Amino acid sequence: MTHTEKKHRIIFIDLLRTFAVLQMVQGHTVDALLGNSYRDLDSPVFAVWLFMRGMTAPIFLFTAGSVFTYLFRLNKTTYFKNPRVSKGFKRVLLLVSLGYLLKYPTYTIIDFSEVTLKSWKIFIAVDVLQLIGFGLLFILILAFITEKLKFNDYYFFGMIGTAFFILSIFTENINWLNFFPEPIAAYFYSKTGSLFPLFPWAGYVICGGVLGSYLANHPLVFKTSRFSYIVSAAAAVFMLIAFVLNTMIPYPVGNIHPWNETLSTITFRMGFVLLLTGVVSLISIKIENIPKIFILLGRNTLLIYVVHLMILYGSAWNPGLFVLFGERLMPLPTIVIAFMMVSTMILMVFVLNKFKFKNKQLVT
Repeated sequence: MTHTEKKHRIIFIDLLRTFAVLQMVQGHTVDALLGNSYRDLDSPVFAVWLFMRGMTAPIFLFTAGSVFTYLFRLNKTTYFKNPRVSKGFKRVLLLVSLGYLLKYPTYTIIDFSEVTLKSWKIFIAVDVLQLIGFGLLFILILAFITEKLKFNDYYFFGMIGTAFFILSIFTENINWLNFFPEPIAAYFYSKTGSLFPLFPWAGYVICGGVLGSYLANHPLVFKTSRFSYIVSAAAAVFMLIAFVLNTMIPYPVGNIHPWNETLSTITFRMGFVLLLTGVVSLISIKIENIPKIFILLGRNTLLIYVVHLMILYGSAWNPGLFVLFGERLMPLPTIVIAFMMVSTMILMVFVLNKFKFKNKQLVT
């Protein structure tokens, strides 16, 4: 199915979002089902898969921040007259609520008497939905500050995003349980089991806001090769910084990882996201038609995320594939199930669109 897009549609964002969400689905599926004995870093195939899996979240977070800020800044009105403000706060509440609901520890809703400590810790751990929710909240706050203080979006958003990256080498070494209850402390570091604490991960969402604001303020700039080269040059800078950091001899900061190694990983991921953005935007310059399914997949990332996790890991109300096959399958059946999972998500989005199913809350 082909859909003719207007020239002002930002094709490369659609392609990035589609890539990110499908990569996320197959990544989660393989990680949940593949037997531990087959996770061999000496295997080039597994090494490449693992590398790309590590890049999926930054791509996903960066594009989320880009799209949100782009749509926000397209409205050339004052902050409180911008309809995207109220929509944005509703989106934040939805994302955070869904993040906790997916890991709700008891099917009885209110009876917590049989909830284990392990289930409680899984419930309070901060995952990607809560992280994106708070990332969008930060963008809403930063947008208000830039308007009131006449700051420049690019510099201010970039500075705050970078601060989240740098501060992560300190926040991870603080025992936040001394200051906050565990559900709140979980947002500040990974030692409570959080996969996506605010530091450094919110930085990718906020940095995505820089691109989103730029695209909103410069219509059709993405149709020029100069834009792609500038983004690629920014990617090269981040990767160079990552290389320099990796060669430095660190002074000790806490006792988890050398600070330069942590920052090197963070900046390399940011560089990779920008490089992918530059390459895809360059390829997309002459593209004015893309299959509509790509657009639909990008719009339905939240729905896909929720449904595929419920199939894989289950919830308080349904069992998941992990219960049956968790980390026990050989490569071939794992690949087959991953292919089936991706196909199912594509089919779901296609069918919902075909029958005009209204899904406003879960659509970006």
